Parts: sequence; structure tokens; C-alpha cells
Amino acid sequence: MEGGEGTEETPLPLVLTRFQLSEEYGFLLPDPLTELPEPYGPWMEIAHDLPQLIASHQLRSQVHQMPQLSTQHLRGREELHLAHLVLSFITMGYLWQEGEEGTVKVLPQNLAVPFWEVSQALGLPPILSHTDFVLANWRRKNPNRNLDTIISLPGGESLRGFILVTLLVEKAAVPGIKVGSMGQVRKVSLNLAGPGSLLAASPCYQPPRGHSLPDFHVFPLSWKDNPAMPDGLIYEGVSDEPMAYSGGSAAQSTILHAFDELLGIRHRAGEELSQTAFLHRMRDYMPPPHRAFVEEIHRAPSLKQHVLSSGDARLCTAFNRCISALAEFRSYHITIVTKYITVAAAKAKAGQADPGDRAGPSAVKPPSALEAKGTGGSHIFSFLKSVRDTTREGMISA
Repeated sequence: MEGGEGTEETPLPLVLTRFQLSEEYGFLLPDPLTELPEPYGPWMEIAHDLPQLIASHQLRSQVHQMPQLSTQHLRGREELHLAHLVLSFITMGYLWQEGEEGTVKVLPQNLAVPFWEVSQALGLPPILSHTDFVLANWRRKNPNRNLDTIISLPGGESLRGFILVTLLVEKAAVPGIKVGSMGQVRKVSLNLAGPGSLLAASPCYQPPRGHSLPDFHVFPLSWKDNPAMPDGLIYEGVSDEPMAYSGGSAAQSTILHAFDELLGIRHRAGEELSQTAFLHRMRDYMPPPHRAFVEEIHRAPSLKQHVLSSGDARLCTAFNRCISALAEFRSYHITIVTKYITVAAAKAKAGQADPGDRAGPSAVKPPSALEAKGTGGSHIFSFLKSVRDTTREGMISA
């Protein structure tokens, strides 16, 4: 984003392409592949049968029989993303098949090595992240363009709904991403309140029509700051030392980081759980071009300072409405986290989960850590409320 009024602008599609963004889909991978080429059939076969394999406690034995496949036949970003999606879901099921008391310390070489190689090629960590869980995990179910996930875990329709609602949030943010991509600060400020503005695009977690938000069995996605795996995980054939990674989390969504940077939200540092440190660490779990997009906005001239120096009450009002919308979104996110993770984990632990949303009678109970921490390993409620409160502090005083 350039600050000069007379500079020539780069056409918007070219700006977005530079950061692997789609003008239609934003940070979502456009039309992801759903099948890998023939050599990788064993991966796909296991991945498509994950809920049943986990419920029947057969996944680990299936992985042990899986051939050691080279990643050299994977071509292009789309195949790499699907491979990462498949391997990350298999890894998650392998680790947590027996619950928190039956975790493993070593990921077998036939899974660890290709997962590591694909991760290195994409610049992503070798763990299931928001990119896998949501951005690359969707397909059109039929010609009516109904959506479905590509790979899933135990959780049935509830998990599917959770993933797809999060996907719709990413899709709803596209107009705001376009605003943040424009070439001049003045044009950004003029688009704050108009049609297709950041305010109009502010994400809102709402279930698809005809779907509720029921409970589902959720795996912990992290082996960093997780008492069930205090030392992390050894990737056999990659390193003899364990490595620790944070799992998929909304904090890894580039849209929230981009909106924070665009609106000049400054989260707190120096607390017991530093918002700044945690959120910046979550950027390491984004695809590198998406992370670069956030950094580009950070380096741009301050939108908030431009609004303040303009003396334009209309712009100040529009800016504050955007801050308010983002804070309201974060409040609703707290509600969703309560229902989907904390309450669902407590009910499942007590054996009260809806059996219709379980993979089967042998599905394991979720770890107790989820009642206090999120899937990414953060102390969830104190963190989310604190982030929401610092968002509100970004308002311009009258």
C-alpha cells in the first residue's frame, strides 16, 4: 500500500496474486484438488476412512503397514496442499487414537518423512493447521455448489458444520481483504463505510441455513503447551529430538491478523500470556505469501493516523464502526469456542455427548486440557477476552 496520492496503482488482481490470494476466494485455496496422483493411493485410502479407522482403533496398524512414499512425484502447489492436508489429518488421528493417556512419542518414518518434506516445500509446519483444517479442505458436493469437506475426523455432521462455517467466515472476509489491498491510504479510508466495505465484510459466525451448532468430539490439535505431550513429538527419520508445534487455531487465520494491522490494533505484550507473542507465533503457521500480506499491511502508512489527521468526522465514525464490528466478531467467537470446544469437551468427558455426533461407540474421550485450553494450546478464555478488549481499545475517542 503506497501513501502517495499521485503514484500509479497496481491492478488489484495482480496485488492479490502476488500473495497467493484469490479475488473470489480470498485466503481460501481456490477449487482444491480432492485426489492425489496414483502413487499416493495408500495415503488417500487411509485419509478417506479416518473416522472409522480411529473409532475402531485400527488407524495405527494401518499406518504401520503404509509404504514409504517419496514426495518427488507431487507437482504444483495444489498437489502439495492436498498432500499436507492428508498427512496432517492422518498424523492427528495416529497420535490421538487412544486419547490423552495413549499418545505416542514418535511419529513413524513412513508418515513423518513425507509430511516433513511436503511441509518444507510449502513453508508450513508439520502439523494440522488452519490452512489444512479450513483453507484447503473444501469441495463442491454437487452441481448445486453445496459444500463439503475433503477429509474429516470423528465428529460427523457437527464437525463438518464447524469446518464449513469457518470456511464461510473466510469467504465473507474477501471484500475486506480487497479494501486492505488497495493502493492508496485515502482510497482505503473512503471505502471503510461504503458498499463492499470492511464493515460489510466483517466475519460473523452463523451456521449454514438448516444447520445448528451441535456438540462434536474434537481432538486436541497441539503438541506444544499440552500436558498430554509435554516433550513434543519425534519425527522419525527427520530428527532424534522432539519438536513441539501449536495446532490449528482461529489465531492462525490471516484475515484477523490483516484486519488488526489495517485498523492499527495493538495487542498487549508483557503479560503472563503475551497476546503479541502468541499471535505473532501463529503467523508462522500461515502460508508464507499470506504472512507476507500481513507484513505488507503492517509496513503501510497508518490508516488510523490518516483518519485522525483528516479531521473528517464521517471517517472517524466509519473507522469506529469497523473496530466495533471486529470486537463483536471476537465476542461471538468466544461463544462458539465455549460451545464447540469447552462445553463439548466437558460433556464428552462425562459421557454425555450426542451419540449421533460420535464416530462410533469406541470413540475416545477428548483430553481434559481442552476444557481450559484451545486447540492451539492457548489458555483460551483469558486470551480471547483480552484480545477482544484490546480490539475495543482501538476506537478513536470523540
